[in-house]
Amino acid sequence: MTSFGRSLLAIIVAIISIGAITQKVRDQGVTDTEIRIGNLMPYTGPLEVFGQIGKAEAAYFEMVNERGGVNGRKIRFLSYDDLSDPANAMDLARILVEIDNVLLMFGSFGTPGNLAVRPYLNERKIPQLFLASGDQQFSEPSKYPWTMGWQPSFQDEGRIYANYIQANYPGKKIVALWQNDNFGRELFKGLEQGLGDVARNIRVDIAYDVADRHLDGHMSILKRSGAEVFVFAGVPENAAKVIRIAAEHDWHPVFIVNQMASSIATVLKPAGSDSASGVMTAAFLKDASDPAWKSERTGKDWTTFLDKYTRMGGTDEGAAMYGYAAAEALVQVLRQCGNDLSRDNVMKQAASLDYQGSALLPDIRINTGPQDFRPIEQLRLVQFDGRTWQPIGDVLETAFADASRK
Repeated sequence: MTSFGRSLLAIIVAIISIGAITQKVRDQGVTDTEIRIGNLMPYTGPLEVFGQIGKAEAAYFEMVNERGGVNGRKIRFLSYDDLSDPANAMDLARILVEIDNVLLMFGSFGTPGNLAVRPYLNERKIPQLFLASGDQQFSEPSKYPWTMGWQPSFQDEGRIYANYIQANYPGKKIVALWQNDNFGRELFKGLEQGLGDVARNIRVDIAYDVADRHLDGHMSILKRSGAEVFVFAGVPENAAKVIRIAAEHDWHPVFIVNQMASSIATVLKPAGSDSASGVMTAAFLKDASDPAWKSERTGKDWTTFLDKYTRMGGTDEGAAMYGYAAAEALVQVLRQCGNDLSRDNVMKQAASLDYQGSALLPDIRINTGPQDFRPIEQLRLVQFDGRTWQPIGDVLETAFADASRK
Protein backbone atom coordinates (compact mmCIF):
# COMPACT_ATOMS: atom_id res chain seq x y z
CA MET A 1 0.00 0.00 0.00
CA THR A 2 1.33 3.45 -0.89
CA SER A 3 2.01 6.13 1.67
CA PHE A 4 -1.02 8.03 0.35
CA GLY A 5 -3.20 4.93 0.70
CA ARG A 6 -2.08 4.34 4.27
CA SER A 7 -2.79 7.97 5.13
CA LEU A 8 -6.24 7.78 3.57
CA LEU A 9 -7.02 4.57 5.44
CA ALA A 10 -5.92 6.16 8.72
CA ILE A 11 -8.21 9.12 8.09
CA ILE A 12 -11.16 6.81 7.33
CA VAL A 13 -10.52 4.77 10.49
CA ALA A 14 -10.32 7.98 12.55
CA ILE A 15 -13.62 9.24 11.13
CA ILE A 16 -15.29 5.91 11.88
CA SER A 17 -13.87 5.95 15.41
CA ILE A 18 -15.11 9.48 16.04
CA GLY A 19 -18.54 8.45 14.80
CA ALA A 20 -18.53 5.45 17.13
CA ILE A 21 -17.51 7.61 20.09
CA THR A 22 -20.26 10.11 19.26
CA GLN A 23 -22.82 7.32 19.23
CA LYS A 24 -21.47 5.93 22.49
CA VAL A 25 -21.66 9.12 24.50
CA ARG A 26 -25.04 10.27 23.22
CA ASP A 27 -28.03 8.18 23.97
CA GLN A 28 -31.58 9.05 23.02
CA GLY A 29 -32.71 12.40 24.37
CA VAL A 30 -29.43 14.27 23.81
CA THR A 31 -28.46 16.63 20.99
CA ASP A 32 -25.82 19.33 20.66
CA THR A 33 -28.26 21.79 22.21
CA GLU A 34 -30.72 19.84 24.35
CA ILE A 35 -31.18 17.21 27.08
CA ARG A 36 -34.69 15.78 27.41
CA ILE A 37 -35.85 14.85 30.90
CA GLY A 38 -39.14 13.06 31.70
CA ASN A 39 -41.24 13.49 34.84
CA LEU A 40 -44.65 12.47 36.24
CA MET A 41 -46.55 14.52 38.83
CA PRO A 42 -50.06 14.64 40.34
CA TYR A 43 -51.02 18.07 39.01
CA THR A 44 -54.67 17.16 39.60
CA GLY A 45 -56.40 14.61 41.82
CA PRO A 46 -56.26 13.89 45.55
CA LEU A 47 -52.51 14.56 45.86
CA GLU A 48 -52.33 17.60 43.60
CA VAL A 49 -50.64 19.61 46.37
CA PHE A 50 -47.46 17.69 45.54
CA GLY A 51 -47.67 18.78 41.91
CA GLN A 52 -46.11 21.97 43.23
CA ILE A 53 -42.83 20.04 43.29
CA GLY A 54 -42.97 19.61 39.51
CA LYS A 55 -43.56 23.34 39.05
CA ALA A 56 -40.53 24.04 41.23
CA GLU A 57 -38.34 21.69 39.21
CA ALA A 58 -39.50 23.31 35.98
CA ALA A 59 -38.66 26.75 37.42
CA TYR A 60 -35.18 25.60 38.45
CA PHE A 61 -34.41 24.19 35.00
CA GLU A 62 -35.66 27.38 33.36
CA MET A 63 -33.27 29.38 35.55
CA VAL A 64 -30.39 27.08 34.59
CA ASN A 65 -31.28 27.34 30.90
CA GLU A 66 -31.28 31.14 31.01
CA ARG A 67 -27.73 30.94 32.35
CA GLY A 68 -26.50 28.81 29.48
CA GLY A 69 -27.77 25.36 30.44
CA VAL A 70 -25.54 22.44 31.37
CA ASN A 71 -22.29 22.17 29.43
CA GLY A 72 -23.87 24.22 26.65
CA ARG A 73 -27.10 22.22 26.47
CA LYS A 74 -30.54 23.38 27.59
CA ILE A 75 -32.72 21.07 29.67
CA ARG A 76 -36.11 20.29 28.17
CA PHE A 77 -38.32 19.21 31.06
CA LEU A 78 -41.33 17.16 29.96
CA SER A 79 -43.65 16.77 32.95
CA TYR A 80 -47.05 15.08 32.65
CA ASP A 81 -50.00 14.71 35.02
CA ASP A 82 -50.55 11.09 36.09
CA LEU A 83 -53.33 11.95 38.60
CA SER A 84 -51.56 9.69 41.14
CA ASP A 85 -52.77 6.68 39.13
CA PRO A 86 -50.23 3.87 38.51
CA ALA A 87 -51.94 2.88 35.23
CA ASN A 88 -51.65 6.46 33.98
CA ALA A 89 -48.02 6.53 35.12
CA MET A 90 -47.23 3.44 33.05
CA ASP A 91 -48.89 4.83 29.91
CA LEU A 92 -47.22 8.22 30.26
CA ALA A 93 -43.79 6.72 30.96
CA ARG A 94 -44.03 4.81 27.66
CA ILE A 95 -44.93 8.02 25.85
CA LEU A 96 -42.00 9.88 27.42
CA VAL A 97 -39.54 7.12 26.50
CA GLU A 98 -40.83 5.89 23.16
CA ILE A 99 -42.32 9.06 21.65
CA ASP A 100 -40.76 12.01 23.47
CA ASN A 101 -37.38 10.23 23.52
CA VAL A 102 -36.25 11.37 26.96
CA LEU A 103 -32.76 10.52 28.19
CA LEU A 104 -33.98 9.71 31.68
CA MET A 105 -36.86 9.96 34.14
CA PHE A 106 -36.39 12.29 37.07
CA GLY A 107 -38.17 13.20 40.30
CA SER A 108 -41.54 11.58 39.63
CA PHE A 109 -43.85 11.71 42.64
CA GLY A 110 -45.29 8.87 44.68
CA THR A 111 -44.66 5.25 45.49
CA PRO A 112 -47.35 3.39 43.47
CA GLY A 113 -46.59 5.12 40.16
CA ASN A 114 -42.84 4.76 40.49
CA LEU A 115 -43.18 1.09 41.40
CA ALA A 116 -45.41 0.58 38.36
CA VAL A 117 -42.89 1.98 35.88
CA ARG A 118 -39.71 0.67 37.54
CA PRO A 119 -39.58 -2.76 35.78
CA TYR A 120 -40.16 -1.15 32.38
CA LEU A 121 -37.45 1.49 32.86
CA ASN A 122 -34.93 -1.00 34.23
CA GLU A 123 -35.57 -3.44 31.40
CA ARG A 124 -34.86 -0.67 28.89
CA LYS A 125 -31.90 0.60 30.97
CA ILE A 126 -33.31 4.09 31.41
CA PRO A 127 -32.24 6.02 34.54
CA GLN A 128 -35.06 6.59 37.03
CA LEU A 129 -33.50 9.17 39.29
CA PHE A 130 -34.24 10.99 42.55
CA LEU A 131 -37.81 9.81 43.02
CA ALA A 132 -40.10 11.91 45.19
CA SER A 133 -40.85 9.01 47.52
CA GLY A 134 -39.31 7.76 50.72
CA ASP A 135 -40.10 4.11 50.09
CA GLN A 136 -37.13 1.86 50.87
CA GLN A 137 -37.74 -0.17 47.71
CA PHE A 138 -36.21 2.60 45.60
CA SER A 139 -32.72 1.98 46.91
CA GLU A 140 -32.00 -1.56 45.71
CA PRO A 141 -29.13 -1.32 43.20
CA SER A 142 -28.59 -5.08 43.09
CA LYS A 143 -32.17 -5.63 41.92
CA TYR A 144 -32.92 -2.38 40.08
CA PRO A 145 -29.63 -0.76 39.02
CA TRP A 146 -31.38 2.00 37.04
CA THR A 147 -33.58 3.27 39.90
CA MET A 148 -32.34 5.65 42.60
CA GLY A 149 -34.31 7.20 45.45
CA TRP A 150 -33.80 10.64 46.90
CA GLN A 151 -34.90 11.40 50.45
CA PRO A 152 -34.51 9.44 53.71
CA SER A 153 -36.93 6.54 53.84
CA PHE A 154 -40.31 6.86 55.54
CA GLN A 155 -39.44 3.88 57.75
CA ASP A 156 -36.22 5.55 58.88
CA GLU A 157 -38.16 8.72 59.68
CA GLY A 158 -40.55 6.67 61.83
CA ARG A 159 -37.64 4.98 63.60
CA ILE A 160 -36.08 8.33 64.45
CA TYR A 161 -39.35 9.46 66.06
CA ALA A 162 -39.44 6.19 67.99
CA ASN A 163 -35.88 6.64 69.23
CA TYR A 164 -36.65 10.19 70.38
CA ILE A 165 -39.78 9.06 72.21
CA GLN A 166 -37.97 6.23 73.97
CA ALA A 167 -35.08 8.47 75.02
CA ASN A 168 -37.20 11.38 76.26
CA TYR A 169 -40.64 9.99 77.13
CA PRO A 170 -40.10 6.40 78.27
CA GLY A 171 -43.28 4.63 79.32
CA LYS A 172 -45.57 7.37 78.00
CA LYS A 173 -48.73 6.42 76.12
CA ILE A 174 -48.54 6.99 72.35
CA VAL A 175 -51.20 7.44 69.67
CA ALA A 176 -50.85 7.81 65.90
CA LEU A 177 -52.96 9.09 63.02
CA TRP A 178 -51.56 7.95 59.70
CA GLN A 179 -52.58 8.26 56.07
CA ASN A 180 -53.83 4.94 54.71
CA ASP A 181 -51.42 4.54 51.79
CA ASN A 182 -47.87 3.35 51.13
CA PHE A 183 -46.38 6.43 52.74
CA GLY A 184 -48.41 6.31 55.93
CA ARG A 185 -48.00 2.58 56.38
CA GLU A 186 -44.23 2.79 55.91
CA LEU A 187 -43.79 5.59 58.44
CA PHE A 188 -46.01 3.86 61.01
CA LYS A 189 -44.15 0.59 60.41
CA GLY A 190 -40.87 2.37 61.13
CA LEU A 191 -42.35 3.82 64.33
CA GLU A 192 -43.38 0.35 65.51
CA GLN A 193 -40.03 -1.17 64.58
CA GLY A 194 -38.13 1.59 66.35
CA LEU A 195 -40.18 1.18 69.52
CA GLY A 196 -39.60 -2.57 69.50
CA ASP A 197 -40.96 -4.23 72.64
CA VAL A 198 -42.44 -0.95 73.87
CA ALA A 199 -44.66 -0.62 70.79
CA ARG A 200 -47.34 -1.80 73.21
CA ASN A 201 -47.36 1.81 74.43
CA ILE A 202 -49.15 2.72 71.20
CA ARG A 203 -52.63 2.71 72.72
CA VAL A 204 -54.54 3.74 69.58
CA ASP A 205 -53.60 4.17 65.94
CA ILE A 206 -56.04 5.27 63.25
CA ALA A 207 -55.52 4.94 59.49
CA TYR A 208 -57.45 7.55 57.52
CA ASP A 209 -57.98 8.39 53.85
CA VAL A 210 -56.47 11.58 52.48
CA ALA A 211 -59.96 13.05 51.84
CA ASP A 212 -61.35 11.92 55.23
CA ARG A 213 -63.93 14.37 56.59
CA HIS A 214 -63.88 12.95 60.10
CA LEU A 215 -60.55 14.19 61.44
CA ASP A 216 -62.30 15.88 64.35
CA GLY A 217 -63.81 12.58 65.41
CA HIS A 218 -60.50 10.77 65.08
CA MET A 219 -58.79 13.40 67.22
CA SER A 220 -61.49 13.05 69.91
CA ILE A 221 -60.83 9.31 70.10
CA LEU A 222 -57.09 9.85 70.33
CA LYS A 223 -57.44 12.45 73.08
CA ARG A 224 -59.71 10.18 75.15
CA SER A 225 -56.95 7.55 75.17
CA GLY A 226 -55.06 9.76 77.60
CA ALA A 227 -51.94 9.63 75.41
CA GLU A 228 -49.05 12.01 76.06
CA VAL A 229 -47.36 11.54 72.65
CA PHE A 230 -49.06 11.98 69.26
CA VAL A 231 -47.50 11.08 65.89
CA PHE A 232 -49.13 12.31 62.67
CA ALA A 233 -48.33 11.17 59.13
CA GLY A 234 -50.21 12.81 56.28
CA VAL A 235 -50.49 15.64 53.77
CA PRO A 236 -49.87 19.28 54.75
CA GLU A 237 -53.52 20.34 54.68
CA ASN A 238 -54.53 17.63 57.14
CA ALA A 239 -51.51 18.33 59.35
CA ALA A 240 -52.71 21.93 59.75
CA LYS A 241 -56.20 20.68 60.60
CA VAL A 242 -55.14 18.22 63.30
CA ILE A 243 -52.85 20.76 64.98
CA ARG A 244 -55.74 23.22 65.10
CA ILE A 245 -58.22 20.56 66.29
CA ALA A 246 -55.90 19.45 69.11
CA ALA A 247 -55.66 23.05 70.34
CA GLU A 248 -59.44 23.47 70.16
CA HIS A 249 -59.84 20.31 72.25
CA ASP A 250 -57.31 21.65 74.76
CA TRP A 251 -55.12 18.64 74.11
CA HIS A 252 -51.38 19.32 74.27
CA PRO A 253 -49.38 16.09 73.77
CA VAL A 254 -45.83 15.87 72.49
CA PHE A 255 -46.80 16.58 68.88
CA ILE A 256 -44.80 15.02 66.02
CA VAL A 257 -45.62 15.56 62.32
CA ASN A 258 -43.94 14.02 59.29
CA GLN A 259 -41.35 16.18 57.55
CA MET A 260 -43.32 16.57 54.29
CA ALA A 261 -46.13 18.19 56.29
CA SER A 262 -44.13 20.60 58.42
CA SER A 263 -43.82 23.83 56.43
CA ILE A 264 -44.21 26.96 58.55
CA ALA A 265 -46.05 28.74 55.71
CA THR A 266 -48.44 25.97 54.63
CA VAL A 267 -48.97 24.02 57.86
CA LEU A 268 -47.96 25.78 61.06
CA LYS A 269 -49.18 29.31 60.32
CA PRO A 270 -52.56 28.12 58.96
CA ALA A 271 -52.92 26.01 62.12
CA GLY A 272 -52.07 29.05 64.24
CA SER A 273 -48.56 29.77 65.45
CA ASP A 274 -49.61 29.51 69.11
CA SER A 275 -51.36 26.18 68.49
CA ALA A 276 -48.35 24.86 66.57
CA SER A 277 -45.75 25.93 69.12
CA GLY A 278 -43.88 22.84 70.29
CA VAL A 279 -44.60 20.75 67.18
CA MET A 280 -41.65 18.58 66.15
CA THR A 281 -40.44 16.93 62.95
CA ALA A 282 -37.35 15.34 61.42
CA ALA A 283 -36.05 17.54 58.61
CA PHE A 284 -33.33 17.45 55.99
CA LEU A 285 -34.29 20.58 54.03
CA LYS A 286 -34.29 24.19 55.06
CA ASP A 287 -37.84 25.51 55.49
CA ALA A 288 -38.15 28.30 52.94
CA SER A 289 -40.60 30.14 55.19
CA ASP A 290 -38.36 29.96 58.27
CA PRO A 291 -37.02 33.39 59.33
CA ALA A 292 -33.71 31.66 60.14
CA TRP A 293 -32.95 31.48 56.41
CA LYS A 294 -34.13 34.97 55.52
CA SER A 295 -30.72 36.11 54.26
CA GLU A 296 -30.48 33.13 51.92
CA ARG A 297 -33.98 33.76 50.57
CA THR A 298 -32.85 37.19 49.41
CA GLY A 299 -29.95 35.69 47.43
CA LYS A 300 -29.92 35.95 43.64
CA ASP A 301 -30.44 32.26 42.92
CA TRP A 302 -33.41 31.84 45.23
CA THR A 303 -35.17 35.08 44.25
CA THR A 304 -34.72 34.36 40.53
CA PHE A 305 -36.00 30.82 41.02
CA LEU A 306 -38.93 31.88 43.20
CA ASP A 307 -40.02 34.49 40.67
CA LYS A 308 -40.19 31.81 37.98
CA TYR A 309 -41.94 29.38 40.34
CA THR A 310 -44.70 31.84 41.24
CA ARG A 311 -45.19 32.76 37.57
CA MET A 312 -45.76 29.04 36.90
CA GLY A 313 -48.52 29.00 39.50
CA GLY A 314 -46.39 27.83 42.41
CA THR A 315 -47.72 28.67 45.85
CA ASP A 316 -46.02 26.28 48.30
CA GLU A 317 -42.54 27.29 49.42
CA GLY A 318 -42.03 23.92 51.10
CA ALA A 319 -42.59 22.12 47.80
CA ALA A 320 -40.47 24.81 46.14
CA MET A 321 -37.50 23.99 48.36
CA TYR A 322 -37.92 20.25 47.75
CA GLY A 323 -38.07 20.70 43.98
CA TYR A 324 -35.14 23.13 44.03
CA ALA A 325 -32.97 20.65 45.94
CA ALA A 326 -33.83 17.68 43.72
CA ALA A 327 -33.34 19.62 40.48
CA GLU A 328 -30.03 20.98 41.75
CA ALA A 329 -28.88 17.39 42.32
CA LEU A 330 -29.81 16.34 38.79
CA VAL A 331 -27.93 19.30 37.34
CA GLN A 332 -24.91 18.24 39.40
CA VAL A 333 -25.12 14.77 37.85
CA LEU A 334 -25.37 16.18 34.32
CA ARG A 335 -22.43 18.51 34.90
CA GLN A 336 -20.33 15.60 36.13
CA CYS A 337 -21.25 13.72 32.95
CA GLY A 338 -19.50 16.32 30.79
CA ASN A 339 -19.97 15.36 27.15
CA ASP A 340 -20.48 11.68 27.93
CA LEU A 341 -24.25 11.71 28.22
CA SER A 342 -24.73 7.99 27.79
CA ARG A 343 -27.21 6.46 30.19
CA ASP A 344 -24.46 4.30 31.64
CA ASN A 345 -22.48 7.40 32.56
CA VAL A 346 -25.56 9.15 33.94
CA MET A 347 -25.99 6.29 36.42
CA LYS A 348 -22.26 6.20 37.13
CA GLN A 349 -22.25 9.89 38.03
CA ALA A 350 -25.50 9.64 40.00
CA ALA A 351 -23.74 6.99 42.09
CA SER A 352 -20.69 9.24 42.59
CA LEU A 353 -22.15 12.25 44.40
CA ASP A 354 -20.62 13.92 47.43
CA TYR A 355 -21.53 17.57 48.03
CA GLN A 356 -23.46 19.93 50.28
CA GLY A 357 -26.72 20.85 48.58
CA SER A 358 -27.60 24.52 48.97
CA ALA A 359 -31.15 23.72 50.14
CA LEU A 360 -30.11 21.15 52.75
CA LEU A 361 -29.76 21.84 56.45
CA PRO A 362 -26.16 22.40 57.63
CA ASP A 363 -24.11 19.21 57.99
CA ILE A 364 -26.49 17.17 55.82
CA ARG A 365 -24.79 16.06 52.62
CA ILE A 366 -25.79 14.38 49.40
CA ASN A 367 -23.68 11.25 49.15
CA THR A 368 -24.02 8.17 46.94
CA GLY A 369 -21.98 5.14 45.90
CA PRO A 370 -22.27 2.05 43.67
CA GLN A 371 -24.19 0.24 46.43
CA ASP A 372 -25.64 3.35 48.09
CA PHE A 373 -28.67 4.59 46.15
CA ARG A 374 -30.13 6.84 48.85
CA PRO A 375 -28.64 10.33 48.23
CA ILE A 376 -29.86 11.78 51.54
CA GLU A 377 -29.30 9.58 54.58
CA GLN A 378 -29.48 12.05 57.43
CA LEU A 379 -32.23 13.84 59.32
CA ARG A 380 -32.32 16.43 62.06
CA LEU A 381 -34.95 16.71 64.76
CA VAL A 382 -36.32 20.25 65.03
CA GLN A 383 -39.02 21.90 67.14
CA PHE A 384 -41.17 24.93 66.30
CA ASP A 385 -41.00 27.69 68.89
CA GLY A 386 -43.89 29.70 67.46
CA ARG A 387 -41.65 31.56 65.02
CA THR A 388 -38.79 29.39 63.77
CA TRP A 389 -37.48 25.82 63.83
CA GLN A 390 -35.01 25.10 66.62
CA PRO A 391 -32.63 22.13 66.22
CA ILE A 392 -32.67 19.34 68.80
CA GLY A 393 -29.38 17.52 69.21
CA ASP A 394 -27.08 16.49 66.38
CA VAL A 395 -27.70 15.36 62.81
CA LEU A 396 -28.92 11.75 62.86
CA GLU A 397 -27.78 8.99 60.54
CA THR A 398 -30.61 6.79 59.30
CA ALA A 399 -30.60 3.01 59.52
CA PHE A 400 -30.03 2.88 55.76
CA ALA A 401 -26.90 5.00 56.09
CA ASP A 402 -25.59 2.84 58.90
CA ALA A 403 -26.12 -0.32 56.85
CA SER A 404 -24.65 1.08 53.62
CA ARG A 405 -21.42 2.13 55.35
CA LYS A 406 -20.67 -1.23 56.96
